Amino acid sequence: MTSARVNDYDDIAEGYAAENETSLVNAYYERPAMLELAGDVAGRRILDAGCGSGPLFAALRDRGAVVTGVDASAGMLELARRRLGADADLRVADLAEPLPFPDNAFDDVVASLVLHYLRDWGPTLAELRRVLAPGGRLIVSVEHPFVITMMQRMAGEKPDYFQTRNRVEEWTMGGQTARLSFWDRPLHAMTDAFTAAGFHIDVISEPPPAPGARELFPEEFKEFAGTSFLAFLFFVLRVD
Repeated sequence: MTSARVNDYDDIAEGYAAENETSLVNAYYERPAMLELAGDVAGRRILDAGCGSGPLFAALRDRGAVVTGVDASAGMLELARRRLGADADLRVADLAEPLPFPDNAFDDVVASLVLHYLRDWGPTLAELRRVLAPGGRLIVSVEHPFVITMMQRMAGEKPDYFQTRNRVEEWTMGGQTARLSFWDRPLHAMTDAFTAAGFHIDVISEPPPAPGARELFPEEFKEFAGTSFLAFLFFVLRVD
């Protein structure tokens, strides 16, 4: 068996896409929260930055948005193409590099659980701001820094919440394995990066899961000791 490559979602594309489709944290928490924050998107030009296999792309398109998707994983985009059809605007692109779009190309950008893979948010946020039209929004979900710190401490580690630090995990899905590299950073580092890139912070959200989730996933909810909060942190950012 070959060693898993870091952040190569091609290796686990099928398994990850299947998990994302129905899991509590994705299907009944993160994705509904992103759609709620996006609101009425009919007619809006939206970039799905890190679109994966396309579930959020599909939901936004169903609501009348004109959606373009980019992802660094060709394997994920192949699954997105199967879901969305041959005419879907899907492109391989690394968010750490310049984007293949002109200035002011989009009314909104959604970045769903993707920024935490990047060590340096500055160049990426500058590019996302560049492709947004005046008045446009960047809607972001990331792993919640407090939750990550708490889980590490429960595992016997001693992380410094106030430091930006690397974390590598090995995920096995669908019989395949990938090593994923995350960059954990405190809330103030996130907000500092947003404002330095020229964004105004409209919303910081820690939402509850979708209605009915607790009944569908009773065992998982036992881990949360009665709280309605799960795992992620959400932002709505705006450009002038």
